[in-house]
Amino acid sequence: MSLCEDRVVIVTGAGRGIGRAHALAFAAAGARVVVNDLSVGPAAEVASLIGPRAVVNTDDIGTWAGAARVVDAAVSTFGGLDVLVNNAGIVRDRMIVSCGEDEFDEVVRVHLKGHFALLRHAGAHWRAVHKAGGRVSGRVINTSSGAGLFGSVGQANYSAAKAGIAAMTLVGAAELARYGVTVNAIAPAARTRMTEATFASTMAAPEDGFDAMAPENISPLVVWLGSAEAGDVTGRMFEVDGGRICVAHGWQRGPEVDKGSRWSPDELGEVVRKLVADDHPVPVYGAAQ
Repeated sequence: MSLCEDRVVIVTGAGRGIGRAHALAFAAAGARVVVNDLSVGPAAEVASLIGPRAVVNTDDIGTWAGAARVVDAAVSTFGGLDVLVNNAGIVRDRMIVSCGEDEFDEVVRVHLKGHFALLRHAGAHWRAVHKAGGRVSGRVINTSSGAGLFGSVGQANYSAAKAGIAAMTLVGAAELARYGVTVNAIAPAARTRMTEATFASTMAAPEDGFDAMAPENISPLVVWLGSAEAGDVTGRMFEVDGGRICVAHGWQRGPEVDKGSRWSPDELGEVVRKLVADDHPVPVYGAAQ
């Protein structure tokens, strides 16, 4: 039996790039796939490659009703839902002082609200199944980014949305565990339309050998996280690119000092400098070193 035999999977942004790779990889592992993408042509092409075990959905996941319809498409077409892969996204790169309100709002809407809306509707479905006495083996794989973990110059909107997704993953894992659902996230790096500027120097695939920037490198981990086998892994963030998988740690308490009483501002200069002296965070992508 294949790893995801007959599991019902939603992949958002599945028409191109990493999402396309995810959809095809899940299908190869035996899953039935809801291929969600705003672009009908690319989504239909992916679905045609999968065959009758796929259905196309073109709803906007950044809207409450659209996200609900994506979940409904899985349940009405295939009888249930096992895996949600939140992958869809856009970029509107600008420096903070140049970013327009619409460019900020749209990035947050698609990434952060889109992730939440689908997580909410999928979670409600699994809760209902659980309360009715059904067996739930739900899996959610969110898509954050190195920009969300460490920040990225020129991407304050995108970085903030992706950081929000990382925090949402932790909350989702804590809240949905009672229903038999795991929630994890990945921070992938691969060659896609969204990363053309970021990875300009490595966009071309090598003539021979291993293509470390191929989107298909990301999908094996996502497929495994979506399997019934992965029920003991939740609330985790994985950086993944090429053949590398790294468990990324979020905010953790570092050096501290406790006076036992209220500080005065004029005594804190030396205290704060001592606290940060040997604490070295990962540099923001693109920042001057």
